[in-house]
Amino acid sequence: MKKIGIASDHGGFELKEYLRKELADSIEILDFGTKDESSVDYPLIIAEACTKVLSKEVDGLIALCGTGIGASIAANRHKGIRAALCHDEFTAEMSRRHNNANVLVLGGRILGKDLAARIVQKWLNTSFEAGRHERRVGQLDTIV
Repeated sequence: MKKIGIASDHGGFELKEYLRKELADSIEILDFGTKDESSVDYPLIIAEACTKVLSKEVDGLIALCGTGIGASIAANRHKGIRAALCHDEFTAEMSRRHNNANVLVLGGRILGKDLAARIVQKWLNTSFEAGRHERRVGQLDTIV
């Protein structure tokens, strides 16, 4: 991935800012908000960011909220989005290798900064295996 988006609500803001700064030297990042810790509605922020993935303005998205659950649900409402809520490096790796996840979701209130950074690096540096997984991933967009 050459260019990624990052978006959060107030619950993920602090971790979003940390990750944005950590990644700034290694990859192009587009920040889709929020801009501070004021209360905001995560579905609207995540929805707007997902449109940037679908339009290919970014190659992938890191989405955050307090637990990651709401951001994950919001992102997966969009056909073509494969958002994976990850809590460790293994789930991040498998979300890319087997599920071709184009959105990584993290919980800003449940992950430490160092672990979150390692999860992001694993996700960014893992490729989709395709093969037997390609058929299954393709089926995801046929489900009504």
